Amino acid sequence: MATVSPRGLPALVGAPITPGMRIGILGGSFNPAHDGHLHISLEALRRLELDQIWWLVSPQNPLKPQKGMAAFDKRFASAKAMAQHPAIFVTDIETQLGTQYTFETVSALMELGADLHFVLLVGADNLLQLPAWKNWERLVQAVPVCVLARPGFDSEAMSGQAALRFEQDRIPEEDAPRLATLAPPAWVFLPIPLHNASSTQIRDQGQW
Repeated sequence: MATVSPRGLPALVGAPITPGMRIGILGGSFNPAHDGHLHISLEALRRLELDQIWWLVSPQNPLKPQKGMAAFDKRFASAKAMAQHPAIFVTDIETQLGTQYTFETVSALMELGADLHFVLLVGADNLLQLPAWKNWERLVQAVPVCVLARPGFDSEAMSGQAALRFEQDRIPEEDAPRLATLAPPAWVFLPIPLHNASSTQIRDQGQW
């Protein structure tokens, strides 16, 4: 576990924070950031009744190869350019805290923001691969999780290992607004309108 910085969260994230806020955490490589990231963030803000969403730009996703990964500064800049919304904040907090795995990062955030309500935001593609994440079961047991629909992944993800492991902890879609205040494990699947933007596709088309 990384050593938690003595600096407060507002300074680390660059966001105005007050106790009791509901905050969505969206981590990723953002290689590059695109309209799809913004789309799922806006859906999560509305459907979960969140106050803010933090985009956590990963220094290096341990499950992704370094080959083809743009420099951190370039990826961070692309996220800043895309996140044009007053409730979305782009942060390099993982670099500042020295965390590499989502469980480490979430644990540090919850320690620093003990008076906040966090929700981990993941796409259905990430739910499918969740068992490959370090301490994935402890992660789900530590923070509420919102799974957002992704083209081509929903059916397989909802019948996958992670969904079945925590099947009894899934809440109905209509209860999504209270997810942030529930004691974990608790998760919801939101069948939001699909957006086809893909970082891989953007790179394959030579646009990055």
